[in-house]
Amino acid sequence: MTKKLRLREQVTKVRTKFKMLSPVMNERVLRYWAAAEAISLGHGGIPCLAKATGVSESTIEAGIRELRQPEGAAAEGRVRKLGGGRKRLSDTDPTLGRDLERLVEPSTRGDPESPLRWTSKSTAKLASELHSLGHNSGIRSVLTRSA
Repeated sequence: MTKKLRLREQVTKVRTKFKMLSPVMNERVLRYWAAAEAISLGHGGIPCLAKATGVSESTIEAGIRELRQPEGAAAEGRVRKLGGGRKRLSDTDPTLGRDLERLVEPSTRGDPESPLRWTSKSTAKLASELHSLGHNSGIRSVLTRSA
């Protein structure tokens, strides 16, 4: 059996496992599973796993490091390290909330005492207006911010 054929078979087997398991894995479990599979494949395991699953090689390498030093984020019961993930837009763009409030205020309906407010502007329109004011925000961030 040629080396290429063996590699193709390994990729197919790993891809099959990945498709069955990926719907139930969180980030950490996926990273650990990919790392364990790569280690079990031996030399060339990391690129093989990356090709089969679409998980980046750096993520697989991070999983291998974490498996070898389990006192990190996993020991705390966390999926990500503390402070991991994307920063809130209000932290990176302090004027975003004020500008959104200014855009929504003229078209707000409902009881002024109630925390629930209605506006006649769509989230797409608000996102467009925020973009024209120089903010890097989209429809989802307008929804999140206004919710």
